[in-house]
Parts: sequence; structure tokens; C-alpha cells
Amino acid sequence: MKAVVIHAAHDLRVEDFVNPPMGPNDVEVRISNGGICGSDLHYYHDGGFGTVRVREKMALGHEIAGVVAAIGAKVTAVQVGDKVAVNPSLPCNVCKYCLEGKPRHCLDMRFFGSAMRFPHVQGGFREMLVCSEVQAVKLPAGMALERAAFAEPLSVCLHAANQAGQLQGRRVLVTGTGPIGALCIMVARQAGAREIVTTDLSDAPLAIARKVGADLAINVRNDADRLSKFSADKGYFDVVFECSGSGPALASAIAVARPGAVVVQVGIGGDIAVPLNVLVAKEIQLRGTFRFDAEFDWAVDFLASGAIDVAPLLTEIVPMGDAVRAFDLASDRSRAMKVQLAF
Repeated sequence: MKAVVIHAAHDLRVEDFVNPPMGPNDVEVRISNGGICGSDLHYYHDGGFGTVRVREKMALGHEIAGVVAAIGAKVTAVQVGDKVAVNPSLPCNVCKYCLEGKPRHCLDMRFFGSAMRFPHVQGGFREMLVCSEVQAVKLPAGMALERAAFAEPLSVCLHAANQAGQLQGRRVLVTGTGPIGALCIMVARQAGAREIVTTDLSDAPLAIARKVGADLAINVRNDADRLSKFSADKGYFDVVFECSGSGPALASAIAVARPGAVVVQVGIGGDIAVPLNVLVAKEIQLRGTFRFDAEFDWAVDFLASGAIDVAPLLTEIVPMGDAVRAFDLASDRSRAMKVQLAF
């Protein structure tokens, strides 16, 4: 079979790939759609992110959905022919964090398309994938697989919302309106947010943000004063989702958050400065958020029911043979929100 494999920065190839043998609790999935994530783009452009580096060739991808092609002897949750969204997380279920009910912090996590461990965990951008039964989440028969491939990024945003706490009736700011920021807007709207404002440096994603639920979209590159007005009387927003991973974005978010607000840091960047004096004086709670646990199943339910409609976020579905073009398109925020590969 073929897979989309990264060898080094800007060395992306579609090449032959061999699946590991199936075990009795495994499922073989014929992959249909896979969304290109920000981490995939970091591998493509930089060979990794932070201290995580590609040290051997690795199939990319973890936002994937497909159809069950074969099942192990002990598998009961799915049958051949079932549509599934594939949860890329496989925690060990025996370490202290797994036993505490925090498997996202597993000490022996295997996450598809990740170079955090060596040998790397190969990703899902391949024609066929073998995964554990627990990772194959069954979909309704009529559900479109391009929609199901949004389950992973949506689950990230649902977990971020859990970290934020109460959203109903709250005034919410989302900084950074890429796919994750846009999905945070949709989650906040679904949860009953009273008002949602979003910011970005580009007009194209802001236009989509307005379509999916933002009441106000501000280009802070061109009109920073429009956001700074919300800092009057010690701030305005009850909850902030900081999705850019940018130091200036976090600082501006803290400036416009009201006393006692919750700021959830969703975006990942390098080490950044935090205005601690303002954080302390306004008693703002700065919370991290990392991956997801049960939220993956919730995401599937939201997508299956249509309660969250991700169609406005899907820019283009590109055949896997044109993977380099797909990655270049996904890297251009003026043209693309979410690009998927078709296998």
C-alpha cells in the first residue's frame, strides 16, 4: 500500500508502506479521509517542533476516518464494512495517570503520527491502518467520512471547553482563528456562550469565523485598537481560548479579560512572556489544555447529529498522490482553513 511519509523538513513522499500484523483485538481500517493538522505542517516545514524531531521516516496524520476492512478474532465493537473515526490515542491504561483517570497524560502513550517517542509512532495517512479495537469508533452508516475526520480536532476543542468550565451566558474571546480556533467558536456557541469575539492577523479565516458563530471578528494586525477597547474597566471577557500560541496574543487576551476570568491556553508555541502582574492583580486563572479523553466519542456524536456543522471549514479534499500540493495549500492561511487528503 501507499502512505504519505515525512523524511525530513520539506521532504514529503508518497511511497510504499507495510502495515504491522493484526492481533486478535485489532481492526484494519481502509482510510478514506485524513485532515492535515498544524503538527503535520510543523513536521513538513521544520522537521518537528520544540524538542520533538523526526529521527526516522514517519507516516504523518492523525485526523482520520475510514471503513473497517478486517477484524481480529476477539473484536466485537465493529464489523467489516462499518464506518469508523479513528481515535489516534492509545494510552497504556496501567501507569499512574491512566489509573487516575487522566489517560491523556499517559507515560507510555502511543499517538498516531508522533515523533515524541522512538521508534516513532507511524501515522494514519496511509491506505490501510491497523489500530486497536478501542480506537475504532463506529459511525452511523450514512455519515460522510470527510465530516468524521474532524472528530480529532473537535475533541481537542471540547476538552478545552471542559477546562474552561461554564460557557453558558459567558462572553468569550477566541484568539487565533485557524481550524482549532474556529472549532472553539463552534463549541462555545453550542455551549450557550452569550457573545463570541475572535481575533486573527488575516482576513480570510476571520470571514469563516463569522460564518460559524463569531459575533465580531477583528483583524488585530490592521485594527488592534478595536480589541484594546475591551480592556476598559479592567476587562470584558469571562473566558478566553488562546489558540495561536503567540506571546502577544496571550498578553492582549489577559489585558481584555475581566477579573476572575479563565484563560485557556490551547495553542502551542515556544516559551513566551506572561504579564504576571496583570494576571495576579486581576486574579485570572490561566489553564492549559492537552489533547482529550472521552471527548473523542462526544465529538463523533456532535458531528453525526449535525449539532456542529464543520462543512464551512473544509477547504479542499486532495488526492493523496498530490500530498505535497495539499500540504502547501494547507500552509497558506489566505487560501485554506482545513485541507484533507483522500486515500
